[in-house]
Amino acid sequence: MQKIDILDSSLRDGAQAEGIAFSLQDKVRILTSLDELGIPFVEAGNPSSNEKDRQLFALAKEMNLKTSQLVAFGSTRRKNIAACDDENLLKILESGANNVAIFGKAWDYHVTDVLMTTLEENLKMIYDTISFLTKEGRNVIYDAEHFFDGYKHNRTYALEAIRAAEHAGAKCLCLCDTNGGTFPSEIAEMTRAAALSCKAEIGIHSHNDGGMAVANAIMAVAAGATHVQGTFLGYGERCGNANLSTVIANLQLKKGYECIPKENMVNLTVAAREIAEISNIGIPGNAPYVGASAFSHKGGMHVDAVLKSPDTFEHIDPEIVGNSRRILMSEVAGRSTIYSKIRKICPELSRDSKEVSEITRIIKNLENEGFYTEGADATFELLVLRHLGRIADPFELVEFKIIEELKPEENKLTSFAFIKLRANGKEEISAAEAYGPVNALDQALRKALTFFYPQIQDMHLTDYKVRVLDSKSAAAASVRVLIETSDSHKTWNTIGVSKDIIEASCAALVDSYIYKLIK
Repeated sequence: MQKIDILDSSLRDGAQAEGIAFSLQDKVRILTSLDELGIPFVEAGNPSSNEKDRQLFALAKEMNLKTSQLVAFGSTRRKNIAACDDENLLKILESGANNVAIFGKAWDYHVTDVLMTTLEENLKMIYDTISFLTKEGRNVIYDAEHFFDGYKHNRTYALEAIRAAEHAGAKCLCLCDTNGGTFPSEIAEMTRAAALSCKAEIGIHSHNDGGMAVANAIMAVAAGATHVQGTFLGYGERCGNANLSTVIANLQLKKGYECIPKENMVNLTVAAREIAEISNIGIPGNAPYVGASAFSHKGGMHVDAVLKSPDTFEHIDPEIVGNSRRILMSEVAGRSTIYSKIRKICPELSRDSKEVSEITRIIKNLENEGFYTEGADATFELLVLRHLGRIADPFELVEFKIIEELKPEENKLTSFAFIKLRANGKEEISAAEAYGPVNALDQALRKALTFFYPQIQDMHLTDYKVRVLDSKSAAAASVRVLIETSDSHKTWNTIGVSKDIIEASCAALVDSYIYKLIK
């Protein structure tokens, strides 16, 4: 089985995505997660650019990483100076990283109009930098920035740039689709040309501006690349980078390459959720392999077929990547759909049992009231367990009150939530102030519950959706509130329905906490 060297740049390229601001501790946690998954190389940042990255390299020396090797990132020396005098390169050496990724220009247009230097000087910058680092004992990956655009405009010079890196001792020549607009067929053709032109290992670094980053990475491997760069969840500047959770699964499960240890593939979804949690950016439901909807089925015929033979509508067994099949409830759901969901919770119940008939009737009645449990598996599970008498709710919300007040000095509406709950035979009263009634209610619940159950501290609300069920009823319409909650390992959804949006939100919130506690 041919090995593919995966380089994850979530901590460097991924940190450039809009909305991401990793703390030093965030970076340590992501590095740990990638190491436990078995990612061979992790680009930990640019030690010449900021103190946080320098601290990360220092901390990593004491982390006892199992599989991941750290990579320091930087650029070729500045024009018209010696590599040994370049402060940025000296800081890279000070980081202690054995592996270094150096980017340099491979597009003549960038050399003359961005670096404002000659084509000859750029080739010297590449050669001198890599030669200097290799003589210092570093393994160098040369990131040929804008290689594919450069190849289209001046094929000869783009190939000269990577050959200069090879002659200087680079172990890998990584071809970068920096603008992300190259098509897969072009990637294959140009990667093949580079592989024929050089003897060093060829890599691919693709961006997603054309929505083809993953396809481009796969096509580059097919054309001879054995090194793939990306970010684990596709985070990155503009439209992001190649999503490595997808690339790894495709290459290893579909094409027979080894990207991570085989036994670690089952942890792919867990790692994705951990990194998303740390990044504070949710995984899209339709994300391949690791998304919540990646193996979800709703249509009646689809559900019937997949229950009889999973490969009718699933391209792999979801458990291989640590994900799971989800059967969605909807107005098109039949008895077999409902039973399949009940069976996951209580496998001992038969399709024709009295309990299944009762739960089916309850679900159908709730659907008529707009209480669809599609996408709210936690609420469905609680409903089943309560009906069967399998659980006792760990707490009871006795009463709550919301007061809203306009603060003239801030010109903002502030919400105050007051709650009383009962748990373990005791009552607790709590209050919280926040911007928004649901936020205030959530904070008050959290305060009170932490007194009884400190384990809730690692959970938080990650999404909140409201839908008006009958717009013709105007202000008297019922609303459905769907809440998504996460902790460091799992994401779950709960639902509430009422003519009062606060009451619906409260029902969904309470169920989210109860689900966490019973699990």
